[in-house]
Amino acid sequence: MHVLRMVINGVFETLPELQLILGHMGEGIPFSLARADEILSPLLKGHDATVAQTIHRNLHITTSGYTTAAPLLCALMVIGSDRMLFSVDYPFSDSEHATTFLRTAPISTGDRIKIASGNAERMFGL
Repeated sequence: MHVLRMVINGVFETLPELQLILGHMGEGIPFSLARADEILSPLLKGHDATVAQTIHRNLHITTSGYTTAAPLLCALMVIGSDRMLFSVDYPFSDSEHATTFLRTAPISTGDRIKIASGNAERMFGL
């Protein structure tokens, strides 16, 4: 939830082009973003965007450490495939298992390509 503190404290208002990559399927942010937006956005003073708008503009997440459908589908629904990157949690998680999961996850081919490599290629100019 440290990213929410950055949003509230205006880091992204001061640095609107700043892009963060947050691991571990967004550290719970996709699951709790609607609640955080509802509770915290009214407290923002002098911000041009809500909490959710700021997260969607400045945050990317990785799949690292998560190899089940529910967290992936939640993240896709909330964050979107354009802001997700494949990653493994080496040495804590098995890289082959993570790769197999992405290959067989119940998502579209287009989303799979974006997450597997397309977004990284676009973001980092690879």
